[in-house]
Amino acid sequence: MQPDVGKIYEGKVTGITKFGAFVEIEPGVTGMVHISEVANTFVNEIKDHLTEGQQVKVKVLSVSEEGKISLSIKKALPAPPKKEFRPREGGRSAGGAGKPRQEKSIPKEPQTPESAFEDMLNRFKASSDERIGDIRKNMDNKRRNTSRRRGG
Repeated sequence: MQPDVGKIYEGKVTGITKFGAFVEIEPGVTGMVHISEVANTFVNEIKDHLTEGQQVKVKVLSVSEEGKISLSIKKALPAPPKKEFRPREGGRSAGGAGKPRQEKSIPKEPQTPESAFEDMLNRFKASSDERIGDIRKNMDNKRRNTSRRRGG
């Protein structure tokens, strides 16, 4: 039996190695879940996430010409909620010194995904430029103070 690529199966963990886990999706049909496909978080030790004999849902990623089946547990799970980028409000500049940031108000208009991304990118760039400027001022002040102490 050849499993269908993209289909989700219920399987049983039959073996665990340092690089992945073997899952039997049907009698006599076993595939491998690579360590990077075990969870939506970083996996250092597979044994922290899986045990032999455990029932898991897996998605078939690919089937090679040799019949090797590549599986994913994390792609069989519902997608994790996406975090929305929000600039820090009232935060301090780099190094903890300086004045709080002023948020610029942008008029709310219907936006396409491209323009929303452009706006977010422009806000990030402005914030980044401001932080770099604060860091440079701070470094220049430190250099001036150090040279004064040395008598230069």
